[in-house]
Amino acid sequence: MIEVENLQKHFGAKVAVDGVSFTVNKGEVLGFLGPNGAGKSTTMRMVTGFLPATEGRVTIGGADIEDNELEAKSKIGYLPEAAPLYSDMTVEGFLRFSAEMRGVPASELDDAVDKAIETTFLEPVRHQSVDTLSKGYRHRTCFAQSIIHDPEVLILDEPTDGLDPNQKHEVRQLIRRMGEEKAIIFSTHILEEVEAACTRAIIIDRGKVIADGTPDELKARSSNAGSVLLRASGLAGSGIEAELEKLPEARSVSVEESTDDGIVARILPAKGKGKGLGKAVSDLCQTKKLTISELRVEEGRLDELFREITKTDDQD
Repeated sequence: MIEVENLQKHFGAKVAVDGVSFTVNKGEVLGFLGPNGAGKSTTMRMVTGFLPATEGRVTIGGADIEDNELEAKSKIGYLPEAAPLYSDMTVEGFLRFSAEMRGVPASELDDAVDKAIETTFLEPVRHQSVDTLSKGYRHRTCFAQSIIHDPEVLILDEPTDGLDPNQKHEVRQLIRRMGEEKAIIFSTHILEEVEAACTRAIIIDRGKVIADGTPDELKARSSNAGSVLLRASGLAGSGIEAELEKLPEARSVSVEESTDDGIVARILPAKGKGKGLGKAVSDLCQTKKLTISELRVEEGRLDELFREITKTDDQD
């Protein structure tokens, strides 16, 4: 549904987006991650046709965003960052206006508005003017306009920004449900949202895609993925450490606490040995008759990978 090929955007001498390529199929929810200034919003604006690309090509459902603009844009629902609203309209009036602008037939207007209000939980404020709404309800109203025409593609820029924890949960669940039938991209800097709502994620840094995969695949790339946290007693900590370091499955042993009768240590797996490290540590403890109070294999974490592969110096 979404094809992005070698997308570039230059602002004078500054290269904001540098050769970004990816695809999103129907039934996929793609999380778009990156530090501030990485090029996320600029990329999404080009995907929607809001900004022209310096180079590259975007097609939406087979329609080129530049050569066949109206057809491509008709397939898109767009929630920009800090989306605008008409404050003197009621919620229902604004959504009706949005539906008309999107070309929803007059005979289907009522149903389209009702469905958008129901989907985004706006019924309590249906007849309120926009300027009286809380920030959460304003954001839901913006979300509702993006789905009012039942688009095949959704582009959502920071869709939970400014919402309270309950509202964030509602929006994530909504994105996950809609992602079963649509192709969705949403940018976020909240890594837990990727695991909660995405089937796949891209990490972008300084305008380039530096990682692409499912949440589990990305977590498995973090340096602690497959490491074992061990808390054991029955032998001096130095003795346990020495035995752990002999394991062919272990790359290194980091001791967090060592006593005369035990140890708390993190064991990192040797290359290609991550799946067998937990069993090897457990077998060693049994052989040495150690008492295990904790043995946990880490699956890896997105925040660790994010910090490891993105730049740490100041972003422009």
